[in-house]
Amino acid sequence: MREMFFENVWILLEHLSQICDITKMLKIKKRISCDAVSILHKRYIKSAKRRLESLLREREKLDIAGQIYQLRVKAGLTQNKLAKMIGTTQSVISRLEDADYNGHSINILERIARALHCKIQVRLVPEKASYACV
Repeated sequence: MREMFFENVWILLEHLSQICDITKMLKIKKRISCDAVSILHKRYIKSAKRRLESLLREREKLDIAGQIYQLRVKAGLTQNKLAKMIGTTQSVISRLEDADYNGHSINILERIARALHCKIQVRLVPEKASYACV
């Protein structure tokens, strides 16, 4: 009877060991993401430095265009009215509000900022901590 008890304990320990192994395997298994942005980022951007730099530049352009648009709309101005206020044409304002536009000049941005009662802030930020000036 005592042998049978130990034999049952041994079998139980083997089963527990197998359950622990399965549990460990399940924890190691990667989680599957359904988020399209994270899937695309992992697939196309994560390991490609040039693509990441390009993405960051595009986000900066999008941010500038978005700020101009939001401030203009908040002020209740059309592109044409803002253009007249700063001495340019509606098509220039339209280009500035386009995220694909590359010709932002400090001069035109300052004129827009003044017309919309804002200030411009330009910061130079080191790309890497090792490049920091201070």
